Amino acid sequence: MARIIAIDYGGKRTGLAVTDPLQIIATGLTTIASNELIPFLKKYFSEEQVELIIIGLPKNWDESDTHGTPLVESAIKKIQKEFPDMPLTTVDERYTSKMAKDAMLEMGMKKKDRRDKKLVDEIAATIMLQEYLQSVR
Repeated sequence: MARIIAIDYGGKRTGLAVTDPLQIIATGLTTIASNELIPFLKKYFSEEQVELIIIGLPKNWDESDTHGTPLVESAIKKIQKEFPDMPLTTVDERYTSKMAKDAMLEMGMKKKDRRDKKLVDEIAATIMLQEYLQSVR
């Protein structure tokens, strides 16, 4: 089997997470500058087998767009243009950043480490991916 990669896309930073090849466990991969997403994916796809991209689509509770929705939709178009044969699906990303911060607190991380937005983005991508895995089982 191939991996699934999750993208928590933001204006400045993008958190990434991947599954193991058996698609059992979601693990944080890294956080990169958002403008480096396509080159990063090109390199990653050349090294690893990936069968699906999931990307968090920000929506309000009433399903209306947030300020971040157009950014993510633009990123989706770029990804689909660059990797037309790679399946891509969107997932609900509501509260993933809050859940990431809560998880960091529960892990006993120091306040200084919890302020690291790169780590928050990576953990948020991991949460999205784990929720996706649970929803398809």
